[in-house]
Amino acid sequence: MAEAEEKETRSNEESTDESEEDESEEEPKLKYERLSNGMTEILQKDAASCMTVHEKFLALGTHYGKVYLLDVQGNITQKFDVVQVFGLYSAEEFHEMFDCPIKIVAVHPHFVRSHFKQFVTGGKKLLLYERGWMNRWKPSVLHEGEGNIRNVKWRGHLIAWANNMGVKILDMISKQRITNVPRDDISLRPDMYPCSLCWKDNLTLIIGWGNSVKICSVKERHASEMRDLPNRYVEIVFQFDTEFYISGLAPICDQLVILSYVKEISEKTEVECCARPRLDIVQPLPESCEEISSDALTVRGFQENECRDYHLEYSEGESLFYIISPRDVVVAKERDQDDHIDWLLEKKKYEEALMAAEISQKTIKKHKILIDQLKLLHTPVHILLGSVLSFILIKKMLCLRRCQCLFFDIGLAYINHLVEKGEYDLAARKCQKILGKNTELWEFEVYKFKEIGQLKAISRYLPRRDPVLKPLIYEMVLHEFLESDYEGFATLIKEWPGDLYNNTIIVQAVVDHLKKDPQNRTLLQTLAELYTYDQRYGRALEIYLTLRHKDVFQLIHKHNLFSSIRDKIVLLMDFDSEKAVDMLLDNEDKISIDRVVEELENRPELQHVYLHKLFKRDHHKGQRYHEKQISLYAEYDRPNLLPFLRDSTHCPLEKALEICQQRNFVEETVYLLSRMGNSRSALKMIMEELQDVDKAIEFAKEQDDGELWEDLILYSIDKPPFITGLLNNIGTHVDPILLIHRIKEGMEIPNLRDSLVKILQDYNLQILLREGCKKILVADSLSLLKKMHRTQMKGVLVDEENICESCLSPILPSDASKSFNVVVFHCRHMFHKECLPVPNTVSSVQFCNICSAKHRGPGSAILEMKK
Repeated sequence: MAEAEEKETRSNEESTDESEEDESEEEPKLKYERLSNGMTEILQKDAASCMTVHEKFLALGTHYGKVYLLDVQGNITQKFDVVQVFGLYSAEEFHEMFDCPIKIVAVHPHFVRSHFKQFVTGGKKLLLYERGWMNRWKPSVLHEGEGNIRNVKWRGHLIAWANNMGVKILDMISKQRITNVPRDDISLRPDMYPCSLCWKDNLTLIIGWGNSVKICSVKERHASEMRDLPNRYVEIVFQFDTEFYISGLAPICDQLVILSYVKEISEKTEVECCARPRLDIVQPLPESCEEISSDALTVRGFQENECRDYHLEYSEGESLFYIISPRDVVVAKERDQDDHIDWLLEKKKYEEALMAAEISQKTIKKHKILIDQLKLLHTPVHILLGSVLSFILIKKMLCLRRCQCLFFDIGLAYINHLVEKGEYDLAARKCQKILGKNTELWEFEVYKFKEIGQLKAISRYLPRRDPVLKPLIYEMVLHEFLESDYEGFATLIKEWPGDLYNNTIIVQAVVDHLKKDPQNRTLLQTLAELYTYDQRYGRALEIYLTLRHKDVFQLIHKHNLFSSIRDKIVLLMDFDSEKAVDMLLDNEDKISIDRVVEELENRPELQHVYLHKLFKRDHHKGQRYHEKQISLYAEYDRPNLLPFLRDSTHCPLEKALEICQQRNFVEETVYLLSRMGNSRSALKMIMEELQDVDKAIEFAKEQDDGELWEDLILYSIDKPPFITGLLNNIGTHVDPILLIHRIKEGMEIPNLRDSLVKILQDYNLQILLREGCKKILVADSLSLLKKMHRTQMKGVLVDEENICESCLSPILPSDASKSFNVVVFHCRHMFHKECLPVPNTVSSVQFCNICSAKHRGPGSAILEMKK
């Protein structure tokens, strides 16, 4: 099915050369196989003339006038020597003598499923047979007079036939012929180049004649256009020419399958001869077509065949295409995922084959990936015997062990292909996906990589959990790295769990290498990690401290090695003071504060770091060291001295003042003086030492002491810049007039005008604020007064549960018919009228005795109830 320089698809009897790989070749769309069994037996003695296809059987007519019924595999089920029309699944049948050989019989599409009622025959006449009264068959002529009827196709209510003049379509409902499509090339003999017809659906007819293809659509005519015309008409929607003569047509989705008869010039004799027929898939376009695929078919005796000898039939349900020739019948099928995978493997596209197999694992058959069942391949039999379903499982296991999982075949072939190309890393990476949990295959592949010197390539991808390989495999890889790559060896030790290999063996190997290079940091660090895996934490800690490695803190935390670092605190602080202090403070129950301070006695700078962080966490825990901290802050961290003095409640102020005065720390001294109550000295120090009027004013504001303001004014009175500062800032604390009166006459004050303006603005602002407050106060008072009035105007509920606040009896009498007199005050206290004292003669207003006694503002009576 392929020539030297063109693409082809061969039948099962053909073979291809897999050693040659053409990366540019496209995958074929169809696959082919020869219909054998009974078909071979028939065609050895006879020749096929025509065939029709049903989803359940095949009907083959031969040159000797015999009709065979075959199953879809080609096995003969029935044979007929006389032409008969009968129901395959009923007792109905029909016998008739015809006046010429019958080549075409078209039957209503449902005749194989039920009693048939109509069929047509073709010869020189197109006859319609209908079953009428008394179940007799009545023939009627649909068409005659234009030569032999060479093809008939019936679909739904439409019959299409071809004669020497063209193609006609008849509507069986109206019994009207609705179109005539003439043949294009009248130079071709219609008996040698017959017309090919097929219905794509109930309204779409495909016509192939000579090298011309027409796709016709049957449409309903608008009522206004009918007049004497048929109610349907035909429109040619696609029309194009092909390079070869058409022997058969069939639809495939929205595309078209064309069987072509090909002639070519022989290179040896230079005479035109018959070539192998072609099966093309094309995409119809309005005036042309696009070729999707093209296959040259090798059929028996193709050198002797003519265009009329080939036929194309198809089974719609299964997309099967039958190429019929006198000596051969070939079946073309759409390629499935199994075929796609086979083609990828043939082209050595292993990665794509694996991907296709995984994606389609539920639909493929030949390349079924038994992912879930592969676990049984390595399940010990004695485990399965203990199961209730042991017999079924063992049977399944043995079956799986006998079968060859093509997924592994594909994968291993892909790995070998990558290794041959030198892509070792990619090959090793694919092992993870392909080998999965199969330990035997993993170990086999590791040894293969060892043989080619590429253990390093596969080391990154070795399984570490589920499954786990033999320890020897991992040790072999580690020794490979230890001999040539210390960094790679260290990386594997970090990444691999320590239980994958014999730790003692690897430790000894590292020790042996350290004898040659005792200062190698990589080996030392790796040895510390190995000691950690082996729970020899003391040795690991010694190495980490020697190397000053960051993992020392993690090791201490993880394995609770605090007892081992009591005498190594200085070393830890020197290494990383921040982490060391955090660790010590987090674990002060294991290493006490006193022990740490004692260990750091000779390193005051480290002692300060520790105590400072302790103070930041808790101001009281290290109170016994606060006096010591004053000197430490003064020596190593002055910016934090003043915050410490402010926050500490255990710091001796006299000691702190002495240290600050000795070191001339003005700000700290000022704070201590003010805290000790000597505000005037503190203010004087600010004025004289710092010369900062703003700070002096701020200090006076904080103390809110009139004497301090007086001292500040006296000190500033002969210093114009200080006067300016006072004028700008004291307006809300001291009457500016007191300062202005003391300014000497004639003294120049910088920015005096601006200062005076500011004073006036501040005064106006104070006036506005007071007026605003007054308005708000009046509005709020009025609102509250109204609210109180509304509240006092409300009624008060009096019921049986209320009592008299004087006699403590129920406020209402038990007998409702008796008269009573009750007084209720705004405070909600209630009294019997007779229980209240008589009001004095000065004022007749009565007040609640209870509220008056408690000085809560007595309320007058709001309600007096009488009955």
